[in-house]
Amino acid sequence: MADKNLDFSRLCDRLPGDIARRKAAGDLEGALRLIDKRLAENDQPELAPRLRVERRRLELLAHDYPLTRGEALAQVRAEWPGFTEEQFDALVDGGRIDWRYIGGEPRFHDRFLGSLRLYPKLAPGLIREEEDNAIRDETLARMRREGSLTARITIRATVKPAEGVTGSRFQAWLPVPAACPQQSEIEILDATPGGVAAPEGAPQRTIWWPENERREYFVTYRYLHQAVYTDPLTITPDPVQPGFDTGEEAPHLVFTPYLRELAARVTRDCRGPVEKAKAIYDYVTGFVDYRFQPGYLQLESIADQCARELRGDCGLFALVFIAMCRIAGIPARWQSGLAARPGSTGAHDWAMFYIAPHGWLWADCSFGSSARRNGEEERRRHYFGNLDPWRMVANSACFAQVTPADEEWRADPYDNQRGEMQADGRGLAAFELLAEQELEGFELV
Repeated sequence: MADKNLDFSRLCDRLPGDIARRKAAGDLEGALRLIDKRLAENDQPELAPRLRVERRRLELLAHDYPLTRGEALAQVRAEWPGFTEEQFDALVDGGRIDWRYIGGEPRFHDRFLGSLRLYPKLAPGLIREEEDNAIRDETLARMRREGSLTARITIRATVKPAEGVTGSRFQAWLPVPAACPQQSEIEILDATPGGVAAPEGAPQRTIWWPENERREYFVTYRYLHQAVYTDPLTITPDPVQPGFDTGEEAPHLVFTPYLRELAARVTRDCRGPVEKAKAIYDYVTGFVDYRFQPGYLQLESIADQCARELRGDCGLFALVFIAMCRIAGIPARWQSGLAARPGSTGAHDWAMFYIAPHGWLWADCSFGSSARRNGEEERRRHYFGNLDPWRMVANSACFAQVTPADEEWRADPYDNQRGEMQADGRGLAAFELLAEQELEGFELV
């Protein structure tokens, strides 16, 4: 059986004009009809992977953009009664509210309100969730004082089909900690019987259950995570830097003319790789604002898209940083899993970059951008070169397979943070899964 997810590598291929026009007009049924016609005729087998993956995307698009204009306005006005349609249009035009044409009318992203809530100056009438960051700030300060912090972390993760998903036999994959520079003493403490853990060095590490009648799966694991503090500006780089992890990786690390020109401009006056990496980090954290995204399978050439729109979530931040570093000759790669902080555990992505002779360093541009948004310059600087002890690393590569390969359509073909499932051999989409990650233990050691 061929791996359906490999079709996503062809996202940079342009769609035939008639299909692209129907999609742009919101005529998803018409676009699907033309795709099926071309696939049935099979006159252009080279185009088939792009058509198959576009079919999958069109089938799922409405689940990410379910809200009509009236429904979106009602959500805002439930908190901000005086909100006007003119204000709504201004936020849409400013790229603050994400939308797509579906059925000939604009439909809005299901989490647009959460994106707006992050920017109270733009949406002052919305309720803002206040955070108590005293523990976070003290932990980062302690990390800088002591040079490193190590945490012993225990997490229980679960995945099951959403209500209404039918099936008699299921397979499941759940992410578990991978061997990496930060993690050690990895233990699987408990799990649904029959689970098979991938090797610790797997690029997207999971525990897998072969097909059976169970609908719900869990794993509990424990590990040590060490966060070492480094000031990258104190590093004297070698005159010649290595050439690994500096190439393109379709579909999302593609060096478009726009990205090449942007990287050249941002790094023009820099001397050496550290200054270049810092200039790229400063640009990304200074100009890209956070906006919740649809499922990543809906996105094309993510690094280029994020750089153009100046909107993204943590994965988009990471990919644009990686792409610009690679263009500048700085080795850079992906890392992801969970941000596992007491009281707040969820999926998260960030980047690594390499400076010889020191080795690998980290950049969390999403956290850096949020620090800039809140006027916290010291925290923004911290996440250039460093992370924190609140992490679970499961993935060392984007667009890698799980173990064993999930060859049906994955909920997320690029990243594995929540888990994957099949029902009677059919890959379940993200909206068909219910996944949770619960922090059961956290202590600094």
